[in-house]
Amino acid sequence: MMKKLIVTAMMLLPIAVAAQNVWEVPNAKAAEEVRKTEKEVKPEKENPDAPYLRGAVPEVDGKVAWTYQIEAPGKSAQELFDRTCDYFNRLAEEEGQLEGSGISLVNRQEHIVVASIREWMTFRTSLLSLDRTKIYYRVVVTCKDGSAEVVADRISFRYEEERNPGAKPLKAEEWISDKAAVSKKNKLYKGSAKFRRKTVDRMNEMRESLSRELTK
Repeated sequence: MMKKLIVTAMMLLPIAVAAQNVWEVPNAKAAEEVRKTEKEVKPEKENPDAPYLRGAVPEVDGKVAWTYQIEAPGKSAQELFDRTCDYFNRLAEEEGQLEGSGISLVNRQEHIVVASIREWMTFRTSLLSLDRTKIYYRVVVTCKDGSAEVVADRISFRYEEERNPGAKPLKAEEWISDKAAVSKKNKLYKGSAKFRRKTVDRMNEMRESLSRELTK
């Protein structure tokens, strides 16, 4: 009987040793180092200005200009021309448009529409204040069978004309271009940042709305 007990004990001994090996005394110092590391490594916050940094304002031969093509398969140059005219005629009647905004020239033979847009661009509005500027720009749309080429350029701002009636317009090249509005550290300069952000947003908005009009 005693012999059997000894044999059984010998057989169970490795299991007991293995069970003991999975237990250890926690290292308080190591645990503290882990906690410090977790605190130090914080996820980077997304930069809200990322869409407006270097390259967001395109230039052609040193001039600020948005150029793009709208694909409209199956639609003729005449149909696209008519739709473009309708688009800018409706735009001229919208709230926020200024006198003189609308189509300025057309070439019916070559299906080209030139629009001179004059509108308010609002930065901030509240019960006590209204911060906005007038923005002037040109949009040239050249319609072809199945597509339209768009150029938006000659952008300028007329800020606080009421306070400074003799002030010269701020040209986009001098105010919102990469050279004028973005620092070497790829950050927006405070003075022109709101102009750059809103102009990029407006150009993107027009591209989307004009694309919907020509492709619907």
